[in-house]
Amino acid sequence: MNNQLNNNELTEPQVADQENDQKNKQQEVIKQAAIEKRREHLKNESTRIIDIAGNEPNSALKCIHQLSVAGGDQDTAGAYHLALMAQNTPDLPIDARQLIELVVNRGDNDQRLALLKNLPLPPVELIKGQILASDDGDAIGQMNAYLQINPEGYGSQHMLGSGHADRIVPLSPGNNMNTD
Repeated sequence: MNNQLNNNELTEPQVADQENDQKNKQQEVIKQAAIEKRREHLKNESTRIIDIAGNEPNSALKCIHQLSVAGGDQDTAGAYHLALMAQNTPDLPIDARQLIELVVNRGDNDQRLALLKNLPLPPVELIKGQILASDDGDAIGQMNAYLQINPEGYGSQHMLGSGHADRIVPLSPGNNMNTD
């Protein structure tokens, strides 16, 4: 037998290396295909979410879309919901102060009262000033009643934790912010 190998013949380790290289290439192709499939799925989901954001008035999703894509937002109900979400989710890339100011300055008194009652530390004086400037007797009465039992304006979480039976109803279009 000839112990010498022809140039065309490979040793067992060389064959194994080639097979491993082929397997690695196949695995890389499979990984890239999976990444492309995920990208396509995310692209489709993004399109669907943007469509929802564009068609759902008064939603936090629309507000996020307006803030991040359209460069601004005048949807005070969406801003209200997003501000509450931002207060409870520390890693959202959103400035809650901007949202709160939008609601206080451009929202209605129901939204202002909801902020007063639902934010952990609402801007009491700013909200109070806007409600008083509106000359809305009902809203002023609700605000005064709330501030009488909670002069610091610590929000409903503090009230509930302190044993008060006051339950704050979430803001919804057409609903007022009465307490139970």
